[in-house]
Amino acid sequence: FEKMISGMYLGEIVRLVLVKLTEQKVLFGGQPSPQLLTQGQFETRFISEIEHEDVGLDQAQAILTELALEAGPVDCRVVRLVCNIVSTRSAQLCAAALATIAKRIRMNRGLDHLETTVGVDGTVYKKHPNFNKKLQAAVRVLAPKCHIKFQVSEDGSGKGAAMVTAVAQRLARQSRLLEESDGEESEEEELEEEDEYQ
Repeated sequence: FEKMISGMYLGEIVRLVLVKLTEQKVLFGGQPSPQLLTQGQFETRFISEIEHEDVGLDQAQAILTELALEAGPVDCRVVRLVCNIVSTRSAQLCAAALATIAKRIRMNRGLDHLETTVGVDGTVYKKHPNFNKKLQAAVRVLAPKCHIKFQVSEDGSGKGAAMVTAVAQRLARQSRLLEESDGEESEEEELEEEDEYQ
């Protein structure tokens, strides 16, 4: 799942689509460059630059030239469309996961409407010009009874993972203590019952 939505992979997904379209002679006159055929050469940051509203097409031209591709205006528009499709799919897949969890929480709590905040980290969310809007729009469609506020985390995912682990350990410890205290209470009740029979 991560390979379909993560910034680590989005650029490579776009590159593979561009290679396929080039092989089908839809792009670049059917002439790929060695750079386009090399894994990792189309960086995820290129998607953000190409999808930028004002300078996106100029950026597309510059990036494609850097990749040694002969790209005309139509090629640039097609590449921009591919970038848009891949980033939109990423946002919608991410939204599907979030909406599912939010709906489950709402139903488990027996609420008509859920309001919650989700911490977000990652360069795609922070740097892509439209990703956050695409994500929020998709969540609203998929979970209309859940209002989710997105809060950008500046701590980094490592600290977030550490915090989740710490909370999970605390909850596990509390659960063990409750089980132990239940066991002690059961033993005391058994002793009291034995005393009553004697």
